[in-house]
Amino acid sequence: MFRHVLKYNELKTNFNNQATSIQIFGIKSVIIQIKFKLKIRINEFLLVTKFKKFKQWGGKNPHRTTEDVAFSVARFFQRGGTFNNYYMYHGGTNFDRTAGGPYITTSYDYDAPLDEYGNLSQPKYGHLKQLHDVLHTIEKTLTYGNISTIDFGNSASATIYKTEEGSSCFFGNGNENSDATISFQGESYVVPAWSVTILPDCKNEAYNTAKITTQTSMMVKKPNEAEDTPSTLKWSWRPENMDNFLLKGKGESTQTQLFDQKVVTNDQSDYLWYMTTVKFKKRDPFLGKNMSLRVNSTAHVLHAFVNGKHIGNQHAENDKFNYVFEKDVKFKSGRNVIALLSITVGLANYGAFFESKPAGITGPIFITGRNGDETIVKDLSAHKWSYKTGLIGFESQLFRTESMSKWSVESVPFNRTMTWYKTTFKSPLGNDPVVVDLMGLGKGTAWVNGNNIGRYWPAFISSKNGCDANCNYRGAYHAEKCLTNCGEPTQRWYHVPRSFLNAEGDNTLVLFEEIGGNPSLVSFQTTRVGSLCANVYEKSIIELSCDRKPISAIKFASFGNPDGNCGSFVKGTCESSNNTVDILTQECVGKEKCSIDVSTKRFGTPDCSGAVRRLAVEAIC
Repeated sequence: MFRHVLKYNELKTNFNNQATSIQIFGIKSVIIQIKFKLKIRINEFLLVTKFKKFKQWGGKNPHRTTEDVAFSVARFFQRGGTFNNYYMYHGGTNFDRTAGGPYITTSYDYDAPLDEYGNLSQPKYGHLKQLHDVLHTIEKTLTYGNISTIDFGNSASATIYKTEEGSSCFFGNGNENSDATISFQGESYVVPAWSVTILPDCKNEAYNTAKITTQTSMMVKKPNEAEDTPSTLKWSWRPENMDNFLLKGKGESTQTQLFDQKVVTNDQSDYLWYMTTVKFKKRDPFLGKNMSLRVNSTAHVLHAFVNGKHIGNQHAENDKFNYVFEKDVKFKSGRNVIALLSITVGLANYGAFFESKPAGITGPIFITGRNGDETIVKDLSAHKWSYKTGLIGFESQLFRTESMSKWSVESVPFNRTMTWYKTTFKSPLGNDPVVVDLMGLGKGTAWVNGNNIGRYWPAFISSKNGCDANCNYRGAYHAEKCLTNCGEPTQRWYHVPRSFLNAEGDNTLVLFEEIGGNPSLVSFQTTRVGSLCANVYEKSIIELSCDRKPISAIKFASFGNPDGNCGSFVKGTCESSNNTVDILTQECVGKEKCSIDVSTKRFGTPDCSGAVRRLAVEAIC
């Protein structure tokens, strides 16, 4: 955990900014002490609520549950906090080369209440909105009130804020396993495990962090209806021109040592060529033996070529950015060109001494010859090395729509390294956010109408272990809790802002593929709310909304003790006397939103043997 002391004006500015600006707090920031003066207290605290860790290539999708986020915020205010900031409240996208690293993905969504595309992430958005609505109603009491606390034991407590005008209460239960029954002022209150209850008048419960009374929205991807055959795009291609590097070893500068990539490129490109020439005489002891090239590397990705032939590539995995690349190689007598392409995938931009973290090929580099028990090693580290920053296709701006370079439409190759691809498409109809599915590709960069939408790497699959289908929100949050997406690409959908698109006419997608992929699987889609559901207790008011789209049908509805989860609800052992589906159909279908009072007056009185009654509903948008 880092603790930062920031100026009030800086905090005020960052509180109002989104995605990239809020990065100043860093990924581990949780509590920040602010030294500025209010009317009542001198030292106040800002809680930076962090939803999850950075999403990294090759990693799974971590989630921080709605109940746990609400608990941490409410607990903060219960204990005297006065200013809360979310990291992140609105997700974003790392376009171009803006992603930090190493290995931070294009998507910078953070499981936030507003997602990368601007959609509401329900129920998180609604549940936190309700929390702050309640806090705003007691703002004066929280700011000016005298504080007293009652400890009930077993991690249960009551905090009372009292002014001359009245009192407001928080009942907290930090126990991970047991609900707490609190007796207060002659009344009894049940506080679920790992939750906080807020009572604005110290009598009536207005909010509990573990009781979600907002809908859950399930997002779907829709095909591009502007295309007659949206899943089939026509491609042209051309190879990356590497002859000067692979055959001639010709660069921009020459040194007799290996440099860190950052030193040479000054972060102007992800790519840096390291090239050298090795000469062997016909009777050289090396020739005729089993020979290999061994590279000690801190390059995030390394491609190796000998005499124009690609001998292999390797990338760092599991945060181990120091590795050894070794491949068998056949050298010839005379001149041999070794060309190593070092690729960075975002540089470290936080943490202590982040600028000193190595990247590139810092060696040593060896040629090894083996003949039985005899091994001969040739160290190339102090050889004359030629350097070239970037790739020719980038310098020629092949990604520009007005580029005059020649592209071939004949025999478009798939799974070919260092290859450029280009296609055209129509802008998707409507105003829903646009995404491009890059499933099937390897690793590279994508542009839409000359706008760099970021690095892609769907070939990097996360491990199959560690995901939790039944996530328990109770207990302290950590980055490995509630993981999903095991055994899948870390990211396959990439945000394409509509401001990048031509509403009329053609749009151009250009891909630079490094390791080989299949562009025929690429397609443009839109993302929107496909269905929604809710499971709320009696005496609540639930609002259902398809986010600017009408509700088209009620798929399931039951008032009583329904069972199951969102998407798989079933009726329980007791059911209301009135037809719940008919009531919701009449109230909600055809509307963009509707509000339902969950009560026996509305739905009838099911006999549930004294159990608390609930309404479960699933609607189609």
